[in-house]
Amino acid sequence: MNAEFSYIDLFAGMGGFRTALDACGGRCVYSSEIDPDCRETYRSNFGDYPDGDITKVDEKQIPDHQLLAGGFPCQSFSIAGRKKGFDDPRGTLFFDILRIAKSKRPQALLLENVKHLSKHDGGRTLDTIRSMLEEEGYHFSWQVLNAKDFGVPQNRERTIMVASLREKFDFGLVDRCGPTPTIRPILSATTAAVLEPSEYTLLPRDKWRQQKSGLLFVGYRNKPARKKGTREGTEHLSRFHKQPNRIYHADGTHPTIPSQESAGRFWVYDDNGVRRLAPAECLLVQGFPQSHKMPARDSTAIRQIGNSVPPPMVKAVAEAMIKQSLLP
Repeated sequence: MNAEFSYIDLFAGMGGFRTALDACGGRCVYSSEIDPDCRETYRSNFGDYPDGDITKVDEKQIPDHQLLAGGFPCQSFSIAGRKKGFDDPRGTLFFDILRIAKSKRPQALLLENVKHLSKHDGGRTLDTIRSMLEEEGYHFSWQVLNAKDFGVPQNRERTIMVASLREKFDFGLVDRCGPTPTIRPILSATTAAVLEPSEYTLLPRDKWRQQKSGLLFVGYRNKPARKKGTREGTEHLSRFHKQPNRIYHADGTHPTIPSQESAGRFWVYDDNGVRRLAPAECLLVQGFPQSHKMPARDSTAIRQIGNSVPPPMVKAVAEAMIKQSLLP
């Protein structure tokens, strides 16, 4: 479903929103990203070199647009971070979104953040975002969506927010895909790292359990584990082992690729051995096209991928906005 509309891409990263919105007929008229490495990746794929620090950009100089899109920095709201929210300078970047919306009055906003945003500070953080946008005349709605429901082999839950001057967005119009895809089809002949059999332990097959998330935990690296407070006989449980030690099966989904990661973190068993995913495979796990150009340095590439938004999920939401006539 395509419709012509103009948009701006804030906190653009490596281009997750851009990839999705261009596929819906969108035309990017402005982009901003503070990370120099991400800006280079963005330019290599889209030909535009984003502006830098959005806090230093005069909103009056930003072109008029119909959609404001962006996944504003989430570390201050994340379970993986310190969860300071608006007490953290990164959390206040929402107010830059607000000042731009006040000045340019786009028809709609499409925003993304971590799942925990909806529960941060007892729900008051999300409530503040909602009330401030509603004060500007926007109808606000939100829902936690999972990338695995949009053709992406990754269990990645994110809070998606839609604000519209026309009417409240109906998340019921967002089309989900069929069965959750698995990691196996994206595996290639190359890999970032392989474990020797002596370095890991696989659980007996009768202990394998496919979780609702699609994850299939099958083993762990033979690394020291924290045993204090753990009952005897629970060593096979995934929570006993820290995330970098866990092994998941290729016939399940991949865990969330974290934004702080630079080495791949999780291990995958493909029935032949245990390996990490190469950056090109992580790109596919995040839902980017194979043609997307990435930095040559693996650690930089994986960090950018983990900090991005899955394009298929954004595309499905944007198509639903078009279907509901919120765009163009």
